[in-house]
Amino acid sequence: MRELLLVGSGGFVGAVLRYLVARGLAGTEFPYATLLVNVVGSFALGWIAGLLENGSVHEAHRQLIAVGLLGALTTFSTFSLETISLLRGGQHGAAALSVFLNVALALAAARAGLAVAG
Repeated sequence: MRELLLVGSGGFVGAVLRYLVARGLAGTEFPYATLLVNVVGSFALGWIAGLLENGSVHEAHRQLIAVGLLGALTTFSTFSLETISLLRGGQHGAAALSVFLNVALALAAARAGLAVAG
């Protein structure tokens, strides 16, 4: 139950932050808000992951910040960290394939969703 509260609390904050960033950067032709949350979220998740690796962060912080807050702010941060993990593990082909498939299939799915909606 504690884990759910941590993730949910972080998720609430992340979702509100995402909304505020989008609102603050509304009216531009380029999706700066999405770019900003993706880059900031990726940096923050990398930082938290590094702190977890060296034992500087407790598991509760991972649940609150990495899973909850950053999960709601952007899922791109998870994609970025997973790709870096593949590269660090020497799986360069898998990393490249993951990047290609995530981008290509997500774009295709978004287009398909628009088409289904009419």
